[in-house]
Amino acid sequence: MEKKNSNVVAIVTMIFMFAMISFVTNMAAPFGNIWRNHYEWAGMLGNMMNFLAYLFMGIPAGKMLSKIGYKKTALIALAVGFVGMVIQYLSSRVGANVATFSVSGQPVMLNYVIYLLGAFVCGFCVCMLNTVVNPMLNILGGGGNRGNQLIQTGGTFNSLTGTLTPLLVGALIGQVTDKTAMSDVAPLLFIAMGVFALAFVIICCVKFVEPNLGKIKPKSKDKHSAWSFRHLVLGVVAIFFYVGIEVGIPNELNFYLTDDPACGAAIGGAVAAIYWLLMMVGRALSTAISGKVSTKAQLSFVSILAIILIVVAIILPDTIRVSMPGYSVADGFAMFQVPISALFLVLCGLCTSLMWGCIFNLSVEGLGKYTEQASGIFMMMVVGGGVMPFIQNAIAKGVGYMGSYWLVVAMLAYILFYAMVGCKNVNKDIPVE
Repeated sequence: MEKKNSNVVAIVTMIFMFAMISFVTNMAAPFGNIWRNHYEWAGMLGNMMNFLAYLFMGIPAGKMLSKIGYKKTALIALAVGFVGMVIQYLSSRVGANVATFSVSGQPVMLNYVIYLLGAFVCGFCVCMLNTVVNPMLNILGGGGNRGNQLIQTGGTFNSLTGTLTPLLVGALIGQVTDKTAMSDVAPLLFIAMGVFALAFVIICCVKFVEPNLGKIKPKSKDKHSAWSFRHLVLGVVAIFFYVGIEVGIPNELNFYLTDDPACGAAIGGAVAAIYWLLMMVGRALSTAISGKVSTKAQLSFVSILAIILIVVAIILPDTIRVSMPGYSVADGFAMFQVPISALFLVLCGLCTSLMWGCIFNLSVEGLGKYTEQASGIFMMMVVGGGVMPFIQNAIAKGVGYMGSYWLVVAMLAYILFYAMVGCKNVNKDIPVE
């Protein structure tokens, strides 16, 4: 009974941390609306810095799990996240009139450099938290469909905070003007600092299961590694593309609607928030069915559906408008006319909601003692959430916002391939105990 209660506490703690990941990560894109008003090229750079940290921290975070365990890694992550939020807050307080370098003859102020540093530091935090949360939920669920079910449960709360973040930022900013600055979103940064501090205290009091601590042998004695498994290698590519899809769809939509004369930043943020809300709905549905429907079948179905929705969004002209809920300073929450493509793009949230948990679950299946190492590799590839949206945004400047979504279609096609073919474990001869 004591072990069961301990597991429940650990599961609740992991789900709470899962929610924090999205809360922190989803600040970067709406903050980009502030900075791109000052620097045209800067819209996705904060998001890029946030995800770039994964490239540097992914594998070290996996090694931290193996050497110091889940609890200590989580505590370090929370401390780093608190520091990252403080740095971002400082960007609103100092250096506003100090230029550090120039881009195309335009001076770049110190406050923006400080903000990018804060986004980068926060990236280290969410990378470590992701490295802890995903394998722990999979382990607590016993792997398989049940493990995926717990990951999807955590993902539901992750999407809830993901819904709130762009909505809150949009409400705080209102209409973007030349005077819009980071000081306008300072209340959200203070909330984040408080959440990190509270979480640190809670996790100090929680007992963690450390299933594989110290089990990995030195490299000289172990000729295999997580990289020896083909389904993991292909899954790593899938997760790189997936995070690019998950982030790119709502972020580019936010920019699209912000630049629409009939919409603006507040409405764009509110509509983008619907995408994250639908992700929460999708993950809740997956939680209910994952014990009965295979992970492979779920991933295949949502990949096909997402491709259809994106292609329809690209083809439909922006002259066709539909009413969607939004927010403006003048009218508050109300129904606003937006291009119909926005409707099909936000519906993709129902599809992307399942993908992270499904890809992770399929990729680490049968890895045993290599699970923690695999988790670190996975986190390194989350850098795709910075790289691919950055590329998509660059494409959008050349061919338009909707044309840039063909990149998303191509990435979804690869995930469909992984779900149907690439996820099979063909390395069952490798000992994992």
